[in-house]
Amino acid sequence: MERRKFLQSSMAVTAGLALNINPTIANDKDLISKEIYELREYEMHFGADQGQMDNYFKTALIPALNKYGIKAVGVFKEWRQSEPAKVYLLIPYPSPDHYISVNLKVKADAAYIKNSAAYNSIPADKPVYNRFISSLMIAFDGFPKIVIPSGEARIFELRTYEGYSEEAVKRKIKMFHDGEFSIFKRAKLDPVFFGEVIAGDKLPRITYMITCNGMEEHDKGWAAFLADPEWKKLAGDPQYANTISKISNSFLVPAPYSQV
Repeated sequence: MERRKFLQSSMAVTAGLALNINPTIANDKDLISKEIYELREYEMHFGADQGQMDNYFKTALIPALNKYGIKAVGVFKEWRQSEPAKVYLLIPYPSPDHYISVNLKVKADAAYIKNSAAYNSIPADKPVYNRFISSLMIAFDGFPKIVIPSGEARIFELRTYEGYSEEAVKRKIKMFHDGEFSIFKRAKLDPVFFGEVIAGDKLPRITYMITCNGMEEHDKGWAAFLADPEWKKLAGDPQYANTISKISNSFLVPAPYSQV
């Protein structure tokens, strides 16, 4: 086997194993054309200097990710801060292969190592965060890539739907494809991404993000969504009954240096 073909095949298998994806599927063009999202939720330590994390994201991690082809990294903070406070990091990778290769390159990058030195030397008795939860998602077929909103002031809603079974979540994803995407747009709740969670906690579930200009527009948008005739038709369709067992959401605003 030629060396190049061998390496390509090996990377596909590695990506598939890392994401718990069948190696045969990892070579599928449809899978490779859909983005992979990593979403991190940091639980901040009480009284910590969040500026240390901001500086790490802004001067070390995001520049390194950008250097290796990750074009837009989102950093979000809570619209109304909870206790403990939370910070969200969204990294869109073009493919499963990129998730593997970019992370390896970033960790070995000299500039990243230098620029993250101060962050890595924070003493144990003054931690910035307690822990962070990370989940990996694969984009929906009908919404394969992230959509970056305009630069005006915006609020984001991050929504998670947990299902009682994998089959139920599959039916909910079909519901999005059968009409919900267009309803969101008519309601002026602009979609940012839709992802099926393939690794993380509280499985099975899906997570997606929408955005609008503010809370007033958000409330009007959801009222319009629920009143839309197409939504009422979908909601009354028996095939979509009992798809979701729990819904959770968070209202977020982007950090000044966020690229989403």
